[in-house]
Amino acid sequence: MECIDSRICAERRWRNSYENVLGNAEEWFEATHFTYSSIFSACAGTGALEQGKWVHAHMIKSGQVLTAFVGNTLVDMYAKSGSIQDARKIFDRVDKKDLVSWNSMLTAYAQHGLVGEAIHWFEEMRKLGVQPNQITFLCILTACSHGGLLKEGQYYFDMMKRYKVEPEIEHYVTIVDLLGRAGLLDRAQKFINEMPVQPSAAVWGALLGACRMHKNAELGKFAAERVFELDPYDAGPRVLLYNIYASTGRWTDAAKVRKMMKDGGVKKEPACSWVEMENSVHMFVANDDSHPQMKEIHKMWEKIDALIKEAGYVPDTNYVLLHVDEHEREAKLQYHSEKLALAFALLNMPPGATIRIMKNIRMCGDCHSAIKHVSKVTEREIIVRDTNRFHHFSGGSCSCGDYW
Repeated sequence: MECIDSRICAERRWRNSYENVLGNAEEWFEATHFTYSSIFSACAGTGALEQGKWVHAHMIKSGQVLTAFVGNTLVDMYAKSGSIQDARKIFDRVDKKDLVSWNSMLTAYAQHGLVGEAIHWFEEMRKLGVQPNQITFLCILTACSHGGLLKEGQYYFDMMKRYKVEPEIEHYVTIVDLLGRAGLLDRAQKFINEMPVQPSAAVWGALLGACRMHKNAELGKFAAERVFELDPYDAGPRVLLYNIYASTGRWTDAAKVRKMMKDGGVKKEPACSWVEMENSVHMFVANDDSHPQMKEIHKMWEKIDALIKEAGYVPDTNYVLLHVDEHEREAKLQYHSEKLALAFALLNMPPGATIRIMKNIRMCGDCHSAIKHVSKVTEREIIVRDTNRFHHFSGGSCSCGDYW
């Protein structure tokens, strides 16, 4: 509960502070483009779309001109809050676009997995003579990774030399991620071994994540050991290694990883999801019953669960990484945080309204499958932002094409 309470309190303090600053701007000082840019950045970090829209409206009423400086953070805010259409509208309205403007839009397309749009705008940018930099190439490589475009990713990585842009460690991480997601784990390892710079923990972490995805325990162990050497205090790699062992039925090895985490005082961050509604943030942690509407939420999910099973949803208990029987595994799936957040939104939001859910870790495959079916049976658009990207669910399909 400490996680939930602290986040909600921080959100309330932040909302009160900006309302006081902007609401009393006439009495205190005149808000500048630096003021608005700072607040849009804060909204982007929390995915606070409604608050961001309110500040944007205040900026328009105050007569502020949409300069590239403010427009770039506004593009970022709308994109990170799940509204890629509004991000594009702002980009089109920005006068005298600079390189940051283009990078902001490319980042937005990459985050939302709109690979075709990202490539189109990258090429359009080049035609207009805008010189790409390290961030530009990182955006396009990330988009290729999210879309599984191996050939294109290699093409743009090689293009960096033509523009005399030296690859940084983030670019190498993205290539490892691109190869790993595609299941080319041997090629990814070979790429790491041939890198002209020393591999970082992030590079090995990308390979470890791919091993988790493709259940390669031996290579995963090797990658994890490299990460432990470079970043011994990060809980993420240990959790990934545990997940690899658990998903492949190696419970003895999984228990050893658990013990290693306990002995080292390393704690896993609890998975949580949150929904913004009527200027309030409602947070949910897996298996937590503290929300005042939890009984109604459980009843709503039971109802939805029955509907989506009739529509073809089959629970994937492989995503319950506990040594328990099949019945208990299926029961555990119902209490994943994004499902609780979704049930809450269905319970409280008007019919047909778009649902936006934020999540602090990667969405599991079972929740992904379930939410696809929910979008179909409820005829709603559901947008989920996890640590990797955005998922736009509509009509029983997802914008990621089941590749993330």
